[in-house]
Amino acid sequence: MTVLVRSGVGPLCALARAAIPSIWRGNYFSSGNEPAENNPVTPMLRHLIYKIKSTGPITVAEYMKEVLTNPAKLLGIWFISEWMATGKSTAFQLVELGPGRGTLVGDILRVFTQLGSVLKNCDISVHLVEKTPQGWREVFIDIDPQISDKLRFVLAPSATPAEAFIQHDETRDHVEVCPDAGVIIEELSQRIALTGGAALVADYGHDGTKTDTFRGFCGHKLHDVLIAPGTADLTADVDFSYLRRMAQGKVASLGPIKQHTFLKNMGIDVRLKVLLDKSNEPSVRQQLLQGYDMLMNPKKMGERFNFFALLPHERLQGGRHQRNARQSKPFASLVAGFSELAWQ
Repeated sequence: MTVLVRSGVGPLCALARAAIPSIWRGNYFSSGNEPAENNPVTPMLRHLIYKIKSTGPITVAEYMKEVLTNPAKLLGIWFISEWMATGKSTAFQLVELGPGRGTLVGDILRVFTQLGSVLKNCDISVHLVEKTPQGWREVFIDIDPQISDKLRFVLAPSATPAEAFIQHDETRDHVEVCPDAGVIIEELSQRIALTGGAALVADYGHDGTKTDTFRGFCGHKLHDVLIAPGTADLTADVDFSYLRRMAQGKVASLGPIKQHTFLKNMGIDVRLKVLLDKSNEPSVRQQLLQGYDMLMNPKKMGERFNFFALLPHERLQGGRHQRNARQSKPFASLVAGFSELAWQ
C-alpha cells in the first residue's frame, strides 16, 4: 500500500524464549516440513539467527523490516480530476508513500506538464496476532530448536503492545495489524481536513474480512516466508476497515472498490478503444488487449487490487464553489473512479 511504513515492537528478552509455547502456523505461510535442501543458509538468515540469539525472538514486523530492503495515466487523471473538483489550486503536493524507486508517481507525473514532487520510500510491515485460550497473543519468529539454521513461528507468552490495536468485538481468530499505517492515516486525515487535498490508496486488501495474508513471492510464485530470507518479496494485504477507523471521521472515506470497477469508472474502455483505433500494428494491438486483460480480468489483477480514497467532507457535499444558487444546501459531487468519470 502506498501509505504504510515500517513498524516494530521490541523483541522479547532472551530469557523469555524458553517460555514461548508453540509453533504458530498460518494458512499461507507455515514453515516446518520443508526439506533442508530447500532452505539455503543465506547471509540474511545468518544475520537473523545472530540477532535472535542475541536478543530473543523478533516480531513479524521486524522480520519484514530486516528482509525487505500500471495504470499510471489513469491514476494521473484521477488526481487531475480531484484538483479540478476542488478549485484548481495553483499549488498542491503529490506525494507517494510506498516501497520502490518512485516509478509509479514518475509515470503519473508524465500526465502533468509541470509539477514537482518529493518521493519517500517505505516498506509495509505488519504484526500478526492470534486468539488463544489465554487471550490475544502476538506471533514471533524464533530459531527452530531442532535445526539450528532454521526459523519458525512461535507465540508470545504474554501480552504485547500490538494487541492494543485489536477491536473489542473482533470475530476473527487471526488478525494482522499495522500501527504505523494508522499513524500515517491520522496525519493524512488531519492535513486533508485542515488544508484540503485527497489521498488515494491502491493495494491488495480487504475490508476487515481476511485473516492470514502474510506471504512471500519469488519468481512470481508463492514462497515460504521463512525460507531463504532475503531472496523473496514479502507482503501482506491492507485492512481497509482499519484505515477507515483510523481516519476517525475527520475526513470522508470512499471504498475500497475493486480495481476493475475503479478503472472502468475512469474510462479505461474508452481509452483502450482510442488506442486500438490509432494502432495499425497487430503486435501493438495484441499487447494493448493483453494489458487490458491483466488489469481488468477478475481472475488476474481486476479483483486483487482495491482503491480507497480520503477526501474532505465538503468535497462530497459539493463545496461552496459548487453551490447552486437555488438550493439552500450544496449538492453531492461525484468522485472520479468511485463513480463514472465526469469532467467539469
